[in-house]
Amino acid sequence: MISNIDWSRFLSEFTYIFFELIFLFFTISFLVSLAQIFISQKRIEGWLNRPNKVISAVLGACIGLVTPFCSCSTIPVFVGLMKSRAPFAGAVSFLLTSPVLNPAIITLMAAFFGLKATVLYTLFTFAFAVSIGLLLDALGFKRYVYDVTVTGGKTSSEAWHSFTGTFREKFWHAVVLAFGDSLGLLKKVFPYLLFGALVGGFIHEALPMDIVEKFAGVSAWWAIPLAALVGIPLYIRTETMIPIASILYGAGVGPGALIALIIGGAGASIPEVALLNSIFKKQMLIAFLLSVFSVACVTGYLFNYFSF
Repeated sequence: MISNIDWSRFLSEFTYIFFELIFLFFTISFLVSLAQIFISQKRIEGWLNRPNKVISAVLGACIGLVTPFCSCSTIPVFVGLMKSRAPFAGAVSFLLTSPVLNPAIITLMAAFFGLKATVLYTLFTFAFAVSIGLLLDALGFKRYVYDVTVTGGKTSSEAWHSFTGTFREKFWHAVVLAFGDSLGLLKKVFPYLLFGALVGGFIHEALPMDIVEKFAGVSAWWAIPLAALVGIPLYIRTETMIPIASILYGAGVGPGALIALIIGGAGASIPEVALLNSIFKKQMLIAFLLSVFSVACVTGYLFNYFSF
């Protein structure tokens, strides 16, 4: 299979993924860090830190619902939430919801499966993300997130209200602080970005589409778990989902397998797992992967059951 790889296309795909990841990660890290300066830690905690953890988890999932991020783009936001000491259930719900339930994916569902299926998909994935966030919180999985990402956050001396000078001087100071914070985080995860882009580019070229079509299109019970497993290592960017789904749907891929493939690819990917490996201990990383795999399979079987 390696001998059949078009190395020029591999280099092109690797370069695209690598620089896209760097741009997205740094840009979103910068914006999150800047927002932490303008928005006080107490306000962030107030949004999610409710007496009822269910409300906190629901709000986290709602934030994810309206953010059109890919799987890798959610991580800097998740890190920002954790550094702000937002409740764990809400942060996890956001991490699970944003890449698998966003405006682009909802549009995809409506285009291929209709309104009824879209509503079912939205409600189920939303409820699943909330449930997983609450479950992992109750089981104490917060301890499996590295301390460097959980503690800290902006101190009172780095808050907007503590700055002195003109508005322009204060704003420039905030930009410099956010830039330094984002650069430090980027340096920490740079090896993981490089590794993830290399593996993602290799899989993109080494995994022929006809293999996906061959196995995902069968009616056997194992087609859906297999499609989810195939989807998880793929780095499926949001803007590529619609053409990929169109090709597979036209090739006769069943709706359940297609949904499992999309959720697996959107919810987890090798670049994302490489990044999460830098902030999660193995217990939390395994729990995250099992969560994505489970929602992909259950949603896939649900779609087949209702014959969408």
